[in-house]
Amino acid sequence: MILILQHTKEEGPGTLGSFLRNSSWEIRITRLYKKEKLPDDLSRVEAVIVMGGPMNVYEEKKFPFLKSEDIFLKKVIGEEIPILGICLGAQLLAKALGAKVKKAHHAEIGWGNVNLTDNGKNDQLLKGLDKKLDIFQWHEDTFELPKGAALLAKNSLCPNQAFRYGKNCYGLQFHIEVDAPLILCWIKDYCKSRNLNMRFKGQEMLFDYYQKQEKFNRQAANIYLNFSRLIQPLN
Repeated sequence: MILILQHTKEEGPGTLGSFLRNSSWEIRITRLYKKEKLPDDLSRVEAVIVMGGPMNVYEEKKFPFLKSEDIFLKKVIGEEIPILGICLGAQLLAKALGAKVKKAHHAEIGWGNVNLTDNGKNDQLLKGLDKKLDIFQWHEDTFELPKGAALLAKNSLCPNQAFRYGKNCYGLQFHIEVDAPLILCWIKDYCKSRNLNMRFKGQEMLFDYYQKQEKFNRQAANIYLNFSRLIQPLN
């Protein structure tokens, strides 16, 4: 079973969900914002995917599920179950590994580039990708690199963009799963704004997606396939 942890209705698995639904794995989504419980028994869990969300990892009083999720992720990491964290998910993984999560010097919202490091170019998750990735961002926080982790991608605005801990624990600060419905949902406040610059910015994000869609989805599918190869079937 592949377990997906979802923190808000608006940040579902997108194209990653479509990829997994077309696979032979059993998929279970735990909607933490609906107070759905995390499993106590990991014996049937083959991989864990941690999605994004608008909250911060340190807002445990406002979002009590973050505390239990932190305990759960430490357990998953300790069991060496493959895990992939996206945006908030990457920050939660970094926190579970003892690294600090804090406000970034610059928020990243919309399209941009990240560059693979030497470790990233040779990594199992990112193999087959270009050295420079065109990706979608939506975050204000950033994580410090966990002790013992390998930095896989970076850019000038936010140096820590992707990391690997151990053999199969991955955090990606950027979004690879977005599709048109997700982007449209996220930019709704931009598009409704009376500020024309904000409205244009929102519309440009969606327009750029249609321009980049084919290559972006192919890039994401490459990562999904690479991650699936890290998952060992249960006996």
